[in-house]
This record gives sequence, structure tokens and C-alpha cells, in this order.
Amino acid sequence: MLSRAQGIFNVVGGLWPLIHRRSFEAVFGAKYDRWLQYTVAGLLTGNGVVQLLADDTPSGPRGARNVGISTAVTLLAVDLAYAPSGRIRKTYLLDAAMEAGWLAAWARQHLR
Repeated sequence: MLSRAQGIFNVVGGLWPLIHRRSFEAVFGAKYDRWLQYTVAGLLTGNGVVQLLADDTPSGPRGARNVGISTAVTLLAVDLAYAPSGRIRKTYLLDAAMEAGWLAAWARQHLR
């Protein structure tokens, strides 16, 4: 269930700049390297799809969890490394909070 929720979050977040770049950039700032924006969007969408399509075998949820955790750690690190310095907009700190929330949810699930 958690991997599916994060998968939806990642697919929506990845598709947003691909479907409506102007609104994405209005929130997160203009992007000068469009190829990089589209690459990250595609990878994020792909990660979300992997989470959504994880099968019900023991390895399926484990793989979806690993994709979710690695995605959240990577995005959180980038958000915290570059938003405070102003390299990227402070609105990325909202994403940092969401990524930290996913990591906390995965940690809670692991403790159960």
C-alpha cells in the first residue's frame, strides 16, 4: 500500500513538468537545462511506475520499497543541499518535507 501511494506521488510529480512545464516552473523556478528537467521527470515517472506495478511476490514489495527509499533519499539530499543556498527555489523545501515523510513512513512500516 505504501509503495503504491508513493508510486502515485512520484508519477504525478514526474509527469507534471512534462505535461505543463509552465505551471511547474511557476512553482519551482525556471529551468535552463530543459534536457535535465525532462530527464529527472522521466526517471521519477519511471520509478513511480515500478512501484505501482510491483507484483505480490515477496521480492515485489521489497523492490518497490527499495526504489521508494532510494528515490526519497536522493531527492531529499538534493533539496537540502541546494534550496537553502538559493541554487534552487525554497519551494523545494516543501518537496524535502514530503520526501522526509516518505522515509519516515518506510521506517515505521519496517518497525512493524
